Amino acid sequence: MKIFLSVLILLAGCIGTATAGDNVKVIYKAQKPSYTNPGLVNKSDMILIASPDKSLYFNETSLYCDSMTSTPEGKKALREMQMAAWMTVTPTGITFNKNNSNVPDKKIYQYIEKDNGSATIHEYNEWAKEAGYYTEPFDELQWEIEDSTTTILGFECIKAKADYHGRQWTAWFTPEIPVSDGPWKLRGLPGLILRAYSNDLFLFEATEVNSTDSEVPTIYSTDSYAKIDRKKAFANQEHYNNNREAYLKARYGDVKIVSQGKKEHKFEKLKHAIETDY
Repeated sequence: MKIFLSVLILLAGCIGTATAGDNVKVIYKAQKPSYTNPGLVNKSDMILIASPDKSLYFNETSLYCDSMTSTPEGKKALREMQMAAWMTVTPTGITFNKNNSNVPDKKIYQYIEKDNGSATIHEYNEWAKEAGYYTEPFDELQWEIEDSTTTILGFECIKAKADYHGRQWTAWFTPEIPVSDGPWKLRGLPGLILRAYSNDLFLFEATEVNSTDSEVPTIYSTDSYAKIDRKKAFANQEHYNNNREAYLKARYGDVKIVSQGKKEHKFEKLKHAIETDY
């Protein structure tokens, strides 16, 4: 309890003197289990930019692609870059390979926006191939701080635990960076979360932390996202994962998923969903 109170005092003092140049930029390595390749994990690089008022957790390539496609001219330019990199003309025809270049390609659709003024979290994402968003209050996440410390990236960190939307999370936060934020939707501790995990399934690990003059980015084309209930969004995605061929046939006609001899694996929410309370 003494540690908790002293950290709160430090946090209050630092936030009171924060300026626009005190924004924090954190690069996280995000990891989640792959349901299409059991035993393997999917990894992605994510960024958090946090100010005293708000923050955004996002993928840099996705934000760039969305900025380009937000205008007709940018959308055309990006498509031309992609086609030039992915298409190869040969004497026998045209081959198409999206993996043969580092040209920007949006693969991660998630944006997490935290608004300290309204005490709300907004997730913008794609579920079952439909763009949507939902809002939830900060108070759905409640932490218990424990008397345990470790060092991450040279910062002394304190351990905390929380049950959140069906999973138990363990987080390590540092009072040395008085920003009550962290990766994904995790926040609410008196210091920046540098590592968080749920069992051995989901992991967020900070690899770099810096102060920055950059403003918190704006999500592009928010009017293209339809409002959706959080639990329905996750249920829709599970149904899509387990019925992809049916979805594609409904949208594009007679198609068939070719898995190159691989067995199609079932999506199970207790193993694969980051939130399991839907």
